[in-house]
Amino acid sequence: MSSPTSESGVAFDTDDETELILESLDGFIEQEIEPLEAEYEDILTNPRTGHEEDGLLTDEYLDVIETVRKKSADAGFYAMNMPEDVGGSDVSYVTWYRAITHVFANGRGLNQHVLAGPEGPKPLLLLGDEDQRAEYVEPVVRGEKSTAFAQTEPTAGSDSPAMQTTAERDGDEWVLNGQKQWITNAPYADFAQVFARTSSRDEAGRYGGITCFIVESDEWELGSLNNTPAEIGQQAELRFDDVRLPADRVLGDVGQAFYEAMDFLSIGRLELGAQAVGLAEYVLERATEYAREREAFGQQIGNFQQISSKVARGRAKQYAADSAGLRCAWKLDRDESVVEDISIFNWFATQTYWDAADSAVQIHGGNGLSEEYGFMDHLNYARLLRIVEGTDELQLNTIAKQNGLLE
Repeated sequence: MSSPTSESGVAFDTDDETELILESLDGFIEQEIEPLEAEYEDILTNPRTGHEEDGLLTDEYLDVIETVRKKSADAGFYAMNMPEDVGGSDVSYVTWYRAITHVFANGRGLNQHVLAGPEGPKPLLLLGDEDQRAEYVEPVVRGEKSTAFAQTEPTAGSDSPAMQTTAERDGDEWVLNGQKQWITNAPYADFAQVFARTSSRDEAGRYGGITCFIVESDEWELGSLNNTPAEIGQQAELRFDDVRLPADRVLGDVGQAFYEAMDFLSIGRLELGAQAVGLAEYVLERATEYAREREAFGQQIGNFQQISSKVARGRAKQYAADSAGLRCAWKLDRDESVVEDISIFNWFATQTYWDAADSAVQIHGGNGLSEEYGFMDHLNYARLLRIVEGTDELQLNTIAKQNGLLE
């Protein structure tokens, strides 16, 4: 029997270019990120010193994050998934997936800012015209600006077409009114991609009549912080009260933003799942090390089946999740539909991370609950990942629908 090749779609070897990127990322993290983590350990590990009284990140913390982002962009890592004509490297989805899992296998330190996240450039921005690319996209790719994706509202989360934010045409301008909630990077973004209804559902249908606008930070009012335990100071409300926007702030086509955003939905879910896979590897490695070192009843606790089976089950799930992620990335590179695949991967990967983080807490016992060890931060973040980019329930509904159920 002949050996399978990449043409057969079942080869899992890492190509030379990707291997070089991963090795370079290791060197970058060791030389640039780890010294910063040592220098700023207190604000990075103690939420009481890394945040202001109102919950926002301190200026010092923000400066460190911006330093990482710019260093990574200068090294060619930060937005390497973006096209070359806006400053990226146009790497494949498989390479981008491997890079994310590789970086997040180092945990949730400053390394999580090495590659573009919600604050960075996303494919939707590529719908911008030449002027918009120069003003907004390219500076974000270079790590000089950051953005926010403002779609979720107090009464419209998974059901985003039910949004209440509106924009009405007034001559050469649009008048924006409404409120967004749970917007990541909202307190610090230079601009946001804001979704609003520009036609009623009666006129344009459930999914039509939604337009995306580029709104700059001095044009909105920052509402209350939407703090979650793992992301304190990172998310907030945005309020728009008769914000007047010139026509050239429309991103993409008027009335088509929902469809345009859905075209890129799979990419966001691939990235989030890749984080989960890498972080699951990290917490499982930490738990395994502890199980080898910690002794109780005269032996290493890893020799007890209740402990070893937690690690074994976690490793099996993480292995399967990684394989599913690679399959999704491979299909995206082939421009194949991944509607069911990406929901399976996103649901399974985030559940795997949640289970792994919970096991790590349990294996560490009382230490697992302490701030010093950081596993409760992972547990909280894992819980967050099961809601953003589509809840567990939404992913499972999508899988069911793809198999002819829930009609």
